[in-house]
Amino acid sequence: MASGSSIIASLSSNLANTYSYLASLYPEEGVTYKNITEARNDNSNYLTLNQPFASYLQTNFASFDKDGDGVIGSDEMSKFLNTISASGISRAELSQLSASGAYSPEQIGKILDNFDAIDSNGDGRVTSAEISAYTCSCAKQEKLDEENYRKATQMSVFYGDDSSSEDVSTYSILSYKYKNFLE
Repeated sequence: MASGSSIIASLSSNLANTYSYLASLYPEEGVTYKNITEARNDNSNYLTLNQPFASYLQTNFASFDKDGDGVIGSDEMSKFLNTISASGISRAELSQLSASGAYSPEQIGKILDNFDAIDSNGDGRVTSAEISAYTCSCAKQEKLDEENYRKATQMSVFYGDDSSSEDVSTYSILSYKYKNFLE
């Protein structure tokens, strides 16, 4: 899950690019719900419009349009992107990104499955730093499990147990949590 921490950076970049593209299509009116819908349905935008992120903007339009004027302004988008960069992303936002098709369920699923453990400060949001720290913690646990297994199998060899020559990868009962996150 080395790419887990990059999801937040990727999210910010993709949302900014999608917003900029939509704003360039409608310089007079701005990015409205109607304009996002129109752009998503226009086949000439097929190769240039990032559909999953346009869908995310459309689904969460009210969240972006803080002043309620019916337009997502550049200042509103900037504030949202700054919040994500500084404070991370919530479980609900991650779920919506997965549902919109912006990221595969496998990518987001590992973060969602371990969300509470990753969210080290308990604020309901995960940052790139928290994801990286959790990934490092998982890798450390993996190495500790490997070392403990190695020590256990060497002891079996010392006592003359023939089964020690088999390569059976047994780990502690909690290892599945770490192993699944790193895969």
